[in-house]
Amino acid sequence: MITIIAAAGENNELGKDNQIIWHLPDDFKRFKALTSGHYIIMGRKTFESFPKPLPNRTHIVITRNKNYSVPDGCFVVDSIEKAIAICPKNETIFIIGGGEIYKQSINMADCIELTRVHNTFDADAFFPTIDSTKWELVSSQFHDKDEKHDHSFAFETYKKII
Repeated sequence: MITIIAAAGENNELGKDNQIIWHLPDDFKRFKALTSGHYIIMGRKTFESFPKPLPNRTHIVITRNKNYSVPDGCFVVDSIEKAIAICPKNETIFIIGGGEIYKQSINMADCIELTRVHNTFDADAFFPTIDSTKWELVSSQFHDKDEKHDHSFAFETYKKII
């Protein structure tokens, strides 16, 4: 199963200058819980936004740079199709960004795990619009803002309509 996992603002904002534009500890915890032990597929800029590879995950980086170097245990490919092809079959794989990779993979995915951040932001990267004729919202769990979270948000799960 191919699952897209992302956090996006009300206008589908993802980030600015290759950085996340909010701090939501519960979103980080959910991301870690869902993706640990799995293959994660990302674009080069997303990979470079991490200080080091995320523990307990196999990283596949998509880039057109044929000489791009990654640490041991990570893989480099030049397309979303090649990234998916090297993942184990019959396991959930996660597409983790960024905006261009989400756009290329949304029609291939089976599930979207979206943290909807209830605010609007200045951004330069965006999540594709979720087409309600192709995707059904199957669960939504609201979290109000609190001392650890500057914004309210909801964990939303979408399944592809077959």
